[in-house]
Parts: sequence; structure tokens; C-alpha cells
Amino acid sequence: MTTPHSAVPTTAVLLMAYGTPRTRDEVLPYYTDIRRGRPPTDEQLQDLINRYEAIGGISPLAQRTEAQRDALQRALDHLAPGQYMVALGLKHAAPMIETAVDDLAAQGVRHIVGLVLAPHYSSFSIGQYQDRARVAAERHGITTAAINSWATEPAFIDFIASDLRTRLDAMPANTKVLFTAHSLPQRIIDAGDPYPDELRSTAEAVAAKVGLNHWSQWAIAWQSAGRTPEPWIGPDILEVIDELGQSENAAGVVVSACGFVADHLEVLYDLDIEARARAASHGLAFDRTACVNDDAAVMHSLAARVIATQAS
Repeated sequence: MTTPHSAVPTTAVLLMAYGTPRTRDEVLPYYTDIRRGRPPTDEQLQDLINRYEAIGGISPLAQRTEAQRDALQRALDHLAPGQYMVALGLKHAAPMIETAVDDLAAQGVRHIVGLVLAPHYSSFSIGQYQDRARVAAERHGITTAAINSWATEPAFIDFIASDLRTRLDAMPANTKVLFTAHSLPQRIIDAGDPYPDELRSTAEAVAAKVGLNHWSQWAIAWQSAGRTPEPWIGPDILEVIDELGQSENAAGVVVSACGFVADHLEVLYDLDIEARARAASHGLAFDRTACVNDDAAVMHSLAARVIATQAS
């Protein structure tokens, strides 16, 4: 249902995410946009298509992101009826961040709170989203605020910890927990980016809640590094699984991909297919924790953060 123009709230939440192709026809333009306008080779394109085929034909991320938007809107409507509207702005697919801001401006929005569907701040990722939103908003005289990190949001930690306990109960005694996030180029970290500390703060909070001992029971790994010549943050999860496979005591591995908050290619393929197969090759039991997706408690917590940001 379309809200009448006069009833549109003047404050909006711009919920930002990476984006994904919704159909096979969108894969090429999506991949080209990721590569900053350089079309992929036929081999690169086919490799990506093959990965989508392996998880059912296309990523469910678009639907998951829309469900997260709807859940956040419901939570805000419950906590502050009629005061906020939620709009999606995507990095590599429609609606792009700038297009979303233009649309909000046309509806009379005068203030935007930027929230990225990724919990761990990095200038390379979340910083870029927020900068794009701010620049687009400034063209319309719209003021902005930003929620840059929710790495230790209590509902987020509770969600991961609860699911992790359940999965560990079904695993062998000598099971290692690996907390992962998307790798970034090492040069970003060398410049002082806080991204690794952000991931560690989530891992430490979850481990403390579950009662895991550092190193003996859990560690941090990185995944889904870009295919570029420059070095990316490590250790890579597949290398860590190989090391566990060579250990005399390791019997299983549970991956908590806490850097990702929706089911998509980096989880459904890189972990559920690739990492699982690597673990199986070493005789290791394998499981991973669920993604947040549109969990009501987490979305309610983020809605409360939006309102608190406005009040501060």
C-alpha cells in the first residue's frame, strides 16, 4: 500500500546492503558493477553462474534483504508509530543508494539514518556505504546520521550464542568454533582500519556467553577473499580447516559466519559447499550457525538503536 505524501514521515532509515542479481539476466551487469565497470571474462562469468547453480540457481539475498527491511519497519512502527520509514539502498544492484536517497527526497524526507546490514565497521565497506548516502543526501539538503557498528548489539550476540550452543551439543567433543567475516585487502588493515577488532569483539562476546576458551575452543578466520593479486587478510578458513584436519585432537568444526547477516553466496556456497567439503576430506564433522536474516529480536534491537541515535 502506498502511503499518502502528506503522511510520509520526515525521517527515514536508509537500510543499505551489498545487493545481488535477482535473475540470471542480471548476473552480468551485477558482476560488471562489482568490477567497477569492467566486464568479467567469459570464464569468470561462468564460474559465478556455476556457483549460483550450485545453491539453487540464484542467490536468495534479494528476498532476504527485503524481508529485513520489512521486519525493521514493523519494529519501528511498534516502537515509534508513524515516525520512521525504511528504504533499501544497495551498493551493486537496484535500487542503488543514490537512487534511494533521491526517492526519499521526492517524498519529503528531511533526515536519514544510515544503517548497513553488516555489523562490523570498516572504512572500506560500511564507511563507503555511509559516505555515498551522505553525499547523495547533501545534494537535497537532507541531514544524516549513521549507525556504523553493531558488532556487540546484545540481541545479535544472543542470537549467535543461542544457535551456537544448540549446534555444539550435536557435535563431537573436540570441536573448534571459527568466527568468520569477509576478508578485505591487507593494505586496508595496515592503514589502521578497525575491522579485525570489530570481528574479534563479536567473537569474544559470543564465546564468553557460550563459555568457550580462547584458542583451544575458538579462533578467528577469514573467508571469501577477492581474486586479486594483492594480499588479503588471513588466515583463510580453508587453510584453518586443513590445519585442524592435520591435528590429532580435532574432530569437528562449527563456523559462525557472524560477518554475514543474511543467507547468500558467501554462506551457501563458500561455507555450506566448499568449506564443508574441505572438512569432510579430513574426516571432520562440520556445521555452521544460522544467519540473522529477519530475526524479530535482532531487528527490534536495531530499531531501538535507530531511535536512540535520533535522541542523542
